[in-house]
Amino acid sequence: MNPNIRVIVADDHACVRFGVRQLLEAVPYLTLVGEATDVQSLAELLDTCCCDVVVSDIGMPDLDGLHNATSMLRRVLRDMPRPQIVVLTMICHPPTLSGLLQLGVAAIVDKRDTTDALVDAIDAVVAGHQYLSAYVRGAFDEAGALAYPRVGILSAREWHVFRLYVQGMPIQQIAARLDRSAKTISTQKRSAMRKLGLDSDAALIKYAHQIGLT
Repeated sequence: MNPNIRVIVADDHACVRFGVRQLLEAVPYLTLVGEATDVQSLAELLDTCCCDVVVSDIGMPDLDGLHNATSMLRRVLRDMPRPQIVVLTMICHPPTLSGLLQLGVAAIVDKRDTTDALVDAIDAVVAGHQYLSAYVRGAFDEAGALAYPRVGILSAREWHVFRLYVQGMPIQQIAARLDRSAKTISTQKRSAMRKLGLDSDAALIKYAHQIGLT
């Protein structure tokens, strides 16, 4: 018999939180102990509420209005003791998924997979196992291999430059806004693309659209 598993759900879409809540309530040993709508409310919940598993999207707004929860997840994974993390996402970009695994995320579930996949993921991470849902495994299979080349997680500055660029702001204007040289901004843009495994501006824009930035 499974022990009681305490779960926090973090997603900025109310319909997703509702669906996960309904799912958890149908499983006797899963207890929803908190819901977060953004990075700040997730941080506050983690400071005040004990949990075993965090089910979180990575495209939630933070204090700067950026849609990037990876820095928060990195801090959660760094602290001990720490909850296990299940990322629930629509992103099917293998370098990004690989980066999450390298960060220490225990499971990734695509929102298009069956609801059973999320319960299976929670069970797996509590048991100390890694879990990838069917859509996620398919994304890796299509890329050719699970062991994708190592991808780093974007720094806050790289993410800021990336977000401004994909929203149509040219390099010179970003440099003026952030009080940096155009050369520095270009370097940060190239670094962000390298970490994301993107080799062209077209791929950059496509990825931004996929995660909801454009």
